[in-house]
Amino acid sequence: MRRKRWSDPKWTTRSLPIALLRTRELLMQHFRPMLLANDVTEQQWRVLRILFDIESIDAGELAARACILAPSLSRISKALETRGLIKVSRDPFDGRRSILCLTTEGIAFMNLVAPQSAQIYANIEAKVGRERIDTLIDELEGLIAEMAADE
Repeated sequence: MRRKRWSDPKWTTRSLPIALLRTRELLMQHFRPMLLANDVTEQQWRVLRILFDIESIDAGELAARACILAPSLSRISKALETRGLIKVSRDPFDGRRSILCLTTEGIAFMNLVAPQSAQIYANIEAKVGRERIDTLIDELEGLIAEMAADE
């Protein structure tokens, strides 16, 4: 009996989704100790990182930028708000929308932790090369644009 394509070992070793997941896991191994030391999950870090770059943002836009589902963002934002790192308020023009921003404590936290993240990223960049990283990001952004155009 002939094996089907998905039972071929190359199907997983040369699979784009698997390769992307393996790459993500390898990269995150460098960041996880820093996140653990600062009591922040990967998803919380993505939210904080975006809020550190943008003064305030609508919850829907934040969820999209952080690649987090809206129900997960709701849970994450509650945890970060309880820690005093972010503030969640209603949009004064549309009460259905939530606006998120860092608090003073959140800014102080990010000023402490962001340099640690930047150093980890610099170490990765030194190993892989800035040009290669830029090329990979350009290729991935192109793939995303092409895939999104189909939807």
